[in-house]
Amino acid sequence: MKVTVVGAGNVGATVANVIAMKNFASEVVLLDIKEGVSEGKAMDMMQAAPMLGIDTTVTGVTNDYAATAGSKVVVVTSGIPRKPGMSREDLIGTNAKIVKGVVDQALQYSPTAIFIIISNPMDTMTYLTLKDTKLPRNRVLGLGGLLDSSRFKYYITAALKAAGMPATLTDVDGMVVGGHNDKTMVPLVSYAAYRGIPVTKLLSSAAIEDAVAKTKKGGATLTQLIGTSAWYAPGAAVATLVGAIVTDAKKLIPCCVYLDGEYGEHDLCIGVPVILGSKGVERIVDVKLEGEEKAAFAMSVAAARETNSLLSGALQ
Repeated sequence: MKVTVVGAGNVGATVANVIAMKNFASEVVLLDIKEGVSEGKAMDMMQAAPMLGIDTTVTGVTNDYAATAGSKVVVVTSGIPRKPGMSREDLIGTNAKIVKGVVDQALQYSPTAIFIIISNPMDTMTYLTLKDTKLPRNRVLGLGGLLDSSRFKYYITAALKAAGMPATLTDVDGMVVGGHNDKTMVPLVSYAAYRGIPVTKLLSSAAIEDAVAKTKKGGATLTQLIGTSAWYAPGAAVATLVGAIVTDAKKLIPCCVYLDGEYGEHDLCIGVPVILGSKGVERIVDVKLEGEEKAAFAMSVAAARETNSLLSGALQ
């Protein structure tokens, strides 16, 4: 099974490396527009392969979409990353043109591929891809929910440890829905649990509110610390999405998908839990939101629609 990753920067290279280490794809093609970058990174990964038990072949190419032909999944990381002080929305004009060009070229060689969009602002870039290509909605999804959920688990685990609980990250369940946006993502406290026990029974309201706030600004915190967007967790998250599709895992994973009636919304890409399998998005899981979480999701939807309204030029 062949997977293409477009963009050999920090995130794209990490995606390719994690996929290779998991050995569920026969080949990963890493493509970039900068001469030699993808070739060098692919070579580096392959030289590590004997020591890591990697059987997947990673091939690097410079702007050669013919090499991507027949891919089951195409991951699009292309675009300029955030810098300190920038919002994801600040990137929309430049990244819309880049993403549109990448997807159109990839489709020429992999007409049945499933597309995973990472480029920011991710919800809007996913919407752009769907509208521009007119692909069925099961074949276009965006990263967001899984990454944000992992960050939520990280901060909930830290809060549990501070409260004297011997929690590890794998002990904690947590899910984030809504837009991949520092202000409007919705960590679902009502579904967060430590080995089946609701965190609301174990943590104070102040501790939970602090974990939620830190989750929302998780990406911005990392950007401030390292001077650019994060890549280890985003790369691992994308590899998880690819793995669920390639292995037909039927996993429930929150990610950005097109809504057509689910959650009472239409004509919008936003983060909700879905079942991922060989066909891509095989089912959207419509969980019941109530009270503050329902209101927060509505605000997130409104924000996503406002950002989408800036796409009018790119969709012409």
